[in-house]
Order: sequence, then structure tokens, then C-alpha cells
Amino acid sequence: MSELLSGVPMQVHLMRVAVVLIPLSAIGAALIAARPKALHLFGGKTVIAAAVGVVAGVISGMLRKGLGQDATWSGNYVEYRNIFPIAALVFLFLLTIFWLIARGVPLNRNRPLWLKVIGATLIWAGIGISYLTVAATYLD
Repeated sequence: MSELLSGVPMQVHLMRVAVVLIPLSAIGAALIAARPKALHLFGGKTVIAAAVGVVAGVISGMLRKGLGQDATWSGNYVEYRNIFPIAALVFLFLLTIFWLIARGVPLNRNRPLWLKVIGATLIWAGIGISYLTVAATYLD
């Protein structure tokens, strides 16, 4: 049985953390991919927010499966819910790799083309995970 916080199951609170932090991290990821100065200003904060959101989403999904809450929802909703933890982990991995590599490029130098491609992929991944977050949680 899941623990209650203010009379509401913890799964709901954890999902709300993911719903807020993952799209916020996607916005931060787009900024650090587009602007090198933004990387130094809040790159680490973006990675930490994404990590907390992903962990909250994964734990929430495990709690939800333990409660058997997917039994009454439509197929697409359950499919989004099953894909969400994997997609969130991929987004976090891509964001972390980009952040670690891009930190090593000085501000007075241009980013190499391959790093710009990873940055563009990160922006598209941010758009995708934001959509998936909304699709996987709109019925909570």
C-alpha cells in the first residue's frame, strides 16, 4: 500500500514533480544547447532538475504499477505510461553527455559541428519528452 501525504498517495505527488521538472529541464536543455553562456549559468541546475524529475517519474511509475491503476485506462494512455520512464532516462543521458562535453569547450571558441548536432538532437528530445510527459500524465 502506498504512503499518504496530506491524504493523497505519494505516487500522485511524485508524478507532479516529474510533470513540472521534466518540461522545465527540456526548456533549460534547449537554452544550453543554443547558447554557450547559458551552459555556464545554469547547465548544472538543468541536469539536476532533469535527474530529480526522471527519478520521481520512474518511482511514480513503479508505485502506480503496484497499485494497479492502469487497468481502467485506454491503450494509448497505458502505452505512453510504459514508454515514459525509458524516454525520460534517454533524455537525461543525452542531456548529461551534452553538458559534460560542452563544458570543456571554452566560450571564446565555436562548438564543433558534431557537438552542435548533439545539441540539436537534445532540443528535439526535449520537445519529445515534454509531449510524452503531457500525454502520459493528463489523466492523473
